[in-house]
Amino acid sequence: MDNTYPDGEHYVCPDCAHEWPMNAPLSADDSDERIVRDANGNPLADGDTVVLIKDLKVKGSSIALKMGTKVKSIRLSGGDHEVDCKMDAGSFMLKAAYLKKI
Repeated sequence: MDNTYPDGEHYVCPDCAHEWPMNAPLSADDSDERIVRDANGNPLADGDTVVLIKDLKVKGSSIALKMGTKVKSIRLSGGDHEVDCKMDAGSFMLKAAYLKKI
């Protein structure tokens, strides 16, 4: 905003009364890369092979993905469903909590 001004070691916005430091320290949580972990806590990466640990019903279809199904070369993506994969039944977006890295 145009009214923002420096005050000591902080910037101040008189319109909303918000203050923030001029030189904000970077924390470990500010990293751009999000770590996706499987059901056992192992980090996943693009190209990994995983196994389903639970039967999953596919929404809007009569297909069910069976426990123990092996999925090769996964891709990580953002959002609620972190893993994008292709299987014999089609392409799916899965949650990492239902996968185990092998």
